Amino acid sequence: MNYYTDVLKKYAVFSGRARRREYWMYALIHVAIVVVLAILDAVLGIAPVLAGIYVVGTLVPSLAVTIRRLHDLGKSGWWALIALIPIVGGIWLLVLTATEGQSQANEYGENPKAVHA
Repeated sequence: MNYYTDVLKKYAVFSGRARRREYWMYALIHVAIVVVLAILDAVLGIAPVLAGIYVVGTLVPSLAVTIRRLHDLGKSGWWALIALIPIVGGIWLLVLTATEGQSQANEYGENPKAVHA
């Protein structure tokens, strides 16, 4: 749960680097919360109010952690826009976020694995 709350604490921090673990643990918890809220919306008959409010509320930290993840690969945050390309773009971003980051320091900062080791 710390990975999730740490990302929320860095609400609008777009600089630096994010490890794969930080990104994927946040993504897993985020999707689980959206699913639970969507089910709750359906049960209450108010779909998609609760899930929609949550997604909009977490849009900035989700974008920030994605950009930091791309920085770990040595890529600009603008690469997140690749997801706007139908079908291929989302798959490409998925592959990028699953790729191991650069082991050395890059223009976006020190290797986060070395800092946490």
